Amino acid sequence: MSSNDNQSEEREEGAQAANTDLSSSQAPSGKPQSQNSETMKRAAAKQLIEKYFFQLTEGCGDTSCSNKYCASSGQFYMKDLTRNQAGVQAIQLFKEKAPICEDTPTKIAKVPEKLSPDASTDSPSTSGASSSTKAPPIESAHKNKKTPSPPAKKETPYLTEAKVAAIIEECKATKNWSQLIRIIGSVFNNQESLELSFQIQPSKEEMNAQLEDEDKDKDESEEQTDCSDQSEPCTGKSNIPKSDTANLNSETSDVLKSESGKSVLSESEAVKNNPSGDSDDDLAGVKVRENVDTSANTTKTKAVVEDNSTTVDIEAVRRTFKELFSLPELPFQPSLINALIYLPRGGMQMDIQYHNAYERNPKILNIFLILMEIPCLHSPEFIEEAFPTLCKTIGLLPVAGQAHLARIWSKYPVDKLRSFLESLQQLITVKVITGQWSSMNIVNDCEAITSAVKVLKILYYACIYGGKMDTPVVLEREKSAAAAMEESIHDYLQGAVGRDKEQTTPKEDVLGKELGVNVLDCREPLIPYMEFVNEALNSDSIEMDKDYPYYKNNKFSFMNHSFILTTATKNLGMYFDNRIRMINERRTSMLQSLVHGGPSMPYLRIRIRRDHIIDDALVGLEMAAMDNPVDLKKQLYVEFEGEQGIDEGGVQKEFFQLVVEAIFNPDIGMFTYDEETRNFWFNSTSFENDGQFTLIGIVLGLAIYNNVILDIHFPAVVYRKLLGKLGTFEDLSDSHPTLAKSLRDLLEFEGDIEETYMYNFRIGYKDVFGQDLTHDLKEHGDEIPVTHKNKQEFVNLYADFLLNISCEKQFRAFKRGFHMVTDESPLKLLFRPEEVELLVCGSTNLDFNALEEAAEYDGGFDATSGTVKHFWEVVQGMCDDQKRLLLQFTTGSDRVPIGGLAKLKLIIARNGPDSERLPTAHTCFNVLLLPDYNNKEKLKERLLKAITHAKGFGML
Repeated sequence: MSSNDNQSEEREEGAQAANTDLSSSQAPSGKPQSQNSETMKRAAAKQLIEKYFFQLTEGCGDTSCSNKYCASSGQFYMKDLTRNQAGVQAIQLFKEKAPICEDTPTKIAKVPEKLSPDASTDSPSTSGASSSTKAPPIESAHKNKKTPSPPAKKETPYLTEAKVAAIIEECKATKNWSQLIRIIGSVFNNQESLELSFQIQPSKEEMNAQLEDEDKDKDESEEQTDCSDQSEPCTGKSNIPKSDTANLNSETSDVLKSESGKSVLSESEAVKNNPSGDSDDDLAGVKVRENVDTSANTTKTKAVVEDNSTTVDIEAVRRTFKELFSLPELPFQPSLINALIYLPRGGMQMDIQYHNAYERNPKILNIFLILMEIPCLHSPEFIEEAFPTLCKTIGLLPVAGQAHLARIWSKYPVDKLRSFLESLQQLITVKVITGQWSSMNIVNDCEAITSAVKVLKILYYACIYGGKMDTPVVLEREKSAAAAMEESIHDYLQGAVGRDKEQTTPKEDVLGKELGVNVLDCREPLIPYMEFVNEALNSDSIEMDKDYPYYKNNKFSFMNHSFILTTATKNLGMYFDNRIRMINERRTSMLQSLVHGGPSMPYLRIRIRRDHIIDDALVGLEMAAMDNPVDLKKQLYVEFEGEQGIDEGGVQKEFFQLVVEAIFNPDIGMFTYDEETRNFWFNSTSFENDGQFTLIGIVLGLAIYNNVILDIHFPAVVYRKLLGKLGTFEDLSDSHPTLAKSLRDLLEFEGDIEETYMYNFRIGYKDVFGQDLTHDLKEHGDEIPVTHKNKQEFVNLYADFLLNISCEKQFRAFKRGFHMVTDESPLKLLFRPEEVELLVCGSTNLDFNALEEAAEYDGGFDATSGTVKHFWEVVQGMCDDQKRLLLQFTTGSDRVPIGGLAKLKLIIARNGPDSERLPTAHTCFNVLLLPDYNNKEKLKERLLKAITHAKGFGML
């Protein structure tokens, strides 16, 4: 173990010892206090003790310090303390209220000091240094007595690219890195220093242009003020003395320029523009635009923030860190790490969490913009403590601050965002792997992991915000369609008993709402979604049965950060949500039965005849929906008439399969089948009424709600539309690939479109019976030729007709039924459209090796049994169709669940000695009952006969 690791462990032990002693030493005051006030007091005491601790162990960094309790002082007498002893001593100093060194010691000069040329011209410090101009004489009775100048405050240290380069050159020349170590430690553990560092410096031309505008505005304002105060007629000239005008110009000389080229006010100027002390005065240095408000003959300039800008010269920060981290042996790194650990604990975390630091000063984001540029955040030295502490501080920002940071990051290059992502993923992975997790210690309670996930969420939304979004026209149409859907559901269920029941709407992500974006609106994020998934975290580290209560109780839950979860993990979270809702509906039904009398109906019970499966299923579901829609959220229970099977999951699997096969039969004519894509699409000329499509939507919703995979073949655009989106030309390649290719060729064609293609805005298509039909994309479309100017419009209208308009009536009814079941589900919060397709259809990967590795054995069988070995040899030699039949026979469905066949947990049980009996199965529990056949050939013959002719249920 390295010395840094030993010091880190000792420092942590000392801090823990100090906190433990504090809790034992404080006596209860006996006065009633709020929990928030008590928390703030404890946090303040903890931070003060930590200051004493670091003062005893590290010192303040000032070699001239006279504090005998500081390790930097020559009078320090406790030099041989261990870390634990230092923790105990820190408690003692806290009780005695011993002197404590400031982060950057300030010294008050007895005699006025002249500022150096560098300090008077280059420093951006706002600490109130004295001006170089002389004050006017003061009349008093004691004329000969000298008036003392106001005390000069020591300037706040800050960094620029040039300063760091100069210090590095000087240290190289002297072969002594102490100066660099001191400046890194003093700047990076001081909030004000970091806020002032690496500020954008404008060019002279930009400064002069801005100064002219500012001077003109100020002169006009002064003229109006003078004209209103004087009784003499106003001459239009300013009455401001020339000396005062010169002072004004010197005060407004610090004008910054943003990266986009728009003017940015300096901090001092912003304060002068808003002397009232409102929050606008803290927006100095942030990208602003002028908004002139004329009221009572007064012109007032307001700073209106545009949150996608910053005053930090990010490129200069990157060049500086690149030069620093190219130094041999990185002599400054221990000082930087200690500063990063001390900076948030020095009061910044408490200021952000309890004292609205961001609202008072948005420039606090400059600190995080600079620190996140450190190249080695993913290294073990930073991951140990410094990087988690930084992530925790960023995670404490209010939602507005996180949105501001996301907007800034959205303008970054993709490779820089990916480096942030890799560092955060590295931190999460290391903490997951090295942690000891149990039912009493879950990952949700690990502060380092949760803090990193919160920062990852900001980065995730930055990639969404800066990605390729749907157009505003499409978004507005989707909003109107959503309102129409609500009205459609209301009309359909008019008079239903349970319709007036108060519904629990799914949670909405607050950060996305603050940014005004929705994940579903983003066609292509800056970084692909899958790169945000952390496999180590999803590999049995997250316990969704523990995470779900956190989700319901507004604690940190990974369900609220679903971007980091795999589809299988998210499906497990939704499974718990659905099951708990089923249990609640069951309890409600039983309670109503006790109170009001009558039979209890805890389940959604459907009785089916195999030769009338469509009629029985659709009629039963329609009666349930019209009578009480809440019944659709009960657990489904299916009975086949004349069969003895008890539905523990397997019977309903076969029910769904049979219903789907019947509904998608081309003879019914509700859907059309495309031989090229092997997908079904809605028949726009179907003779079936809306109710039939609504009931099909209910079937699809019930399958997801009851965790059943269906053999449905829809193009991906259907699942986008189910989540509230509209189909566009980008979706056409999946549903109509040949047409999409020809339209794309049209867009790319550079020749004479009218002569070559001879298209107009009237299109033709065929109905299910092969009859030719036409449709005008625009009024009098047959008279409007397609040209280079309108070809994009033609393509968009064509795609809109095929994917939206032509099947609007059928799809609205279909979506209505789907939402009647899933409206209260976190489906939309957790899943993207491609994941919903995976929920419905399952995976396509028939990995029977994974199924064999995950299989369990019972009744005397084990992995070494002869019959078991013969079974797997036979299975591995089957074709894909036979393998699907085996899945159908053993599990009730031939679909592969999310996460692969390993999730099935197939159980192979011995069903007596060798006999002529066929293999049987409990599909509800994925159990295969296999007699102990004497040889492989007999096993193969019996097994193939069983899976080929299996249908129906009975009692064994």
